[in-house]
Amino acid sequence: MFINNRVKEILKSGGVTIGTWLNFAHTSNAEILASSGFEFVGIDMEHSVIDLYEMQNVIMAVESAGACPLVRLTSNDPNQTKQVMDAGAYGVLVPMVKTAEEAELAVRSVKYPPQGMRSVGIGRAHKYGYAFDEHFKMANRESLVIIQIEHIDALGEIDSIFSVEGVDAYMIGPYDLSGSMGIAGEVRHPKMLRVQREILAAAKKHKVAAGIFIVYPHEAAMKEYLREGYQFFVIGSDLIFLSEYTKKNAKKAFAAKREFLANQSIKGADEIIC
Repeated sequence: MFINNRVKEILKSGGVTIGTWLNFAHTSNAEILASSGFEFVGIDMEHSVIDLYEMQNVIMAVESAGACPLVRLTSNDPNQTKQVMDAGAYGVLVPMVKTAEEAELAVRSVKYPPQGMRSVGIGRAHKYGYAFDEHFKMANRESLVIIQIEHIDALGEIDSIFSVEGVDAYMIGPYDLSGSMGIAGEVRHPKMLRVQREILAAAKKHKVAAGIFIVYPHEAAMKEYLREGYQFFVIGSDLIFLSEYTKKNAKKAFAAKREFLANQSIKGADEIIC
């Protein structure tokens, strides 16, 4: 159960927060990411096979290691939101928000009445009932709602989306957004950058914190987005870190092997000639 939400405090004060994705449900992965210095770990239920039971376990691991556990939902589903929040998530990332009505649903699903419609029950978030009153009093204030802008259709509705009270931040979904524009995967395409700037301008007007997912950690891109005014950064994931580090070191090992075998071949040829 959170006492205060450090990531929400950072965003409200105009600061910058940096986290990463968790794609694998192993608690050791969660602890490694949360212990590395990242301020939050986004537990990705949308593009993984993490189930609800596993989700609660990795929330516990992230929280115990000192980072803020957020959960990316599979969809804008009030029932799943309720379960995720009851499990102890500090907030949610809601995919594919394209209208103000969808943004309102996301907020209402996270918040208790009268601000929202979240069902009142007892779970891990309430310390299984031991801190029910305390949690209920501060949950609406401390819970974080981040909507994902990841379809070109959202651009025409962006002012109304960002006008919804209770939306703390948005995050660009670069692959889905580029795909909806017919340039899938071209996340640095001029059209993508133009649309991102339009969305960012609207967010600044409505005082909604701007977020971006940098899939492959890239210092130059990070610096550029910081200059533009982004505040919420998701950097890589356990999947990316493992696959990239593995590939990099496998290449080094096989290069050393080839060099060794080449030298052995040359040495053998010299001995024959002599």
